[in-house]
Parts: sequence; structure tokens; C-alpha cells
Amino acid sequence: MAAATLARRIGRSGVLPLCCRLPAWDRAARPPPSPPQPPGLPLAPCRSFSNNKIQVELDESSGVAMMKFKSPPVNSLSLEFLTEFSISLEKLENNRACRGVIITSALPKIFSSGLDITEMCGKSIEHYTEFWRAVQEMWLRLYGSNMVTVAAVNGSSPAGGCLVALSCDYRIMAENPKFSIGLNEAQLGIVAPFWFKDTIVNVVGHRIAERSLQLGSLHPAPEALRLGLVDELVPEEKLMEKAAAVMAQWLALPDHARQLTKTMMRKAVLDRLVAHREEDIKNFISFVSKESIQKSLRMYMEMLKKRKS
Repeated sequence: MAAATLARRIGRSGVLPLCCRLPAWDRAARPPPSPPQPPGLPLAPCRSFSNNKIQVELDESSGVAMMKFKSPPVNSLSLEFLTEFSISLEKLENNRACRGVIITSALPKIFSSGLDITEMCGKSIEHYTEFWRAVQEMWLRLYGSNMVTVAAVNGSSPAGGCLVALSCDYRIMAENPKFSIGLNEAQLGIVAPFWFKDTIVNVVGHRIAERSLQLGSLHPAPEALRLGLVDELVPEEKLMEKAAAVMAQWLALPDHARQLTKTMMRKAVLDRLVAHREEDIKNFISFVSKESIQKSLRMYMEMLKKRKS
């Protein structure tokens, strides 16, 4: 199928998220897609599934799914959201008809605000364990996915929202200077874990990542493009059209070679978290349980409440 035709088909589709089998990068490469249907037969239908936080539509004729975050007001990554995200990714990964997924937000002006602060404040050790394991699972599935993953960032994307975008193969952001993106955990007194760090280093390089992480910087869209945090800026009304075109370009390549190359580039980083997963959970619990951190989180939540009122 010509890339231009595929792009048009993808542009007419729409998508959403996730849990716990072997990560996609640890499974055999996806077999080639089924051959095109003979002339005169109807195209494969769109298949959709949605839950409370995420909506997914798969166009089986193009092999592309659209995943849309729909968790007002800001698509925060709650335990429920993360679980749905992982389950949705797993469903798509296990569907041979799906070769790529475009990830975006159904909400205007926000891609995702990042990890849900309420999940980290005043909860039990058991809850912290379950929550952080879900964060890990989301990243392992997305960063290690065999599918082509394109982030269509149609709003601001701080912290965990930035991690989601960084974990994709390609990032396109709406050309709006009011939209920003970055791992800004340091501003909240939180230290980004090593696999957050590894992900941004692999995208922008060590020096830019070090400065951005230490300062907890949120970069306006034009600056994000200059630093390499995103690959392209396009007008907001052209975002999905461009995402479809990029997806078509990537899917024009043989799946097997692309998947093996992706695994070669990302496996060491993925394996590092797998090897230290329990230690990482313990470190998170130890850190987030500190009274100084809990106080900082409570102050941040109060500030958010005042903004809303």
C-alpha cells in the first residue's frame, strides 16, 4: 500500500490504554501483516474498545490504532489509568492486524499532566507498591513495544506525561508556545528514577538531559524542538494529519528489520529496570514515605486546589 494512501486511511481513524504479561520486547518479532484483501471485498472494519480512561480504535485495513487519553481534567496517570493503559497496549500488541499506534489526548490543551499526586500522598505501603509497579509496567510495555508508536502531543506534557511521549518512537507536538513538555519532578522535590533518566538521555543526550533533570525544566514547544525532546512542531489543526503521514512512512518498512533494530537500541535500558524492578519499588516507597516529601506533596495539592477555586 502506498504511503500516501495509508496516511489518508489512518487520518480517518481515531484511539486509547494497559497490564502484566511478558514485555513486548521479550517476545518474538511480530509476523508480517496479512496480505491485502482481493478486489471487490470490503476492507477490514475498524475495531474499537474503550474504558473509563482510554479509548482505542483500530483500523485493521491500515494496521494503525488511535489511542486517546480521556481522563478529565488533565489525564493524570492514576493507578486506574495506568492499568487501563497497559491492558490496552497488550490487546493491541497481541492483535496481528495492528502494526502501529498513535497516542494522543481527547482533552484540549493537555496531553497528560503526569503521575497522579493523590496516589503518592497519605497512602499505605501496599498502595505505593501497587502504584509504582503499574508505572513500571506502563513504561516497559510502551518503551519495548514491537509496534510503531507515534506521540501526537496536543497539549502540555509535564513529568510522567513527558515520559509517555519520550517512550514513543516519534514525537510530534502542536505548535503552540503555551504548551510545554519536560521531566519537571525536581520542582516538586521528587527525584526522577534511573529509567526516566535513561529514557531522556537516549533522546536528547547526556548534557541536555542532566541540566533539564536538575532544574526540573518545562520546555515550551519551540525550545523542546530545538533540544530534540520532540521531532516536529506542526499547527494544531494539522497534528493528526502529520501523525498519520509519519506513521505511514514508518510502516512502509519491513516490520521484522525495524523491530529487531528497535530491540537492539532499547534492550539494555529495558533489561536494567527488569533486573532492578523490586529494588526500584523499594526505593520509591522509601522516598515517597519520607515526611518531608509527603509535606511537599500536600503543599502542592493545596496549591492546585487554590488554583481551581
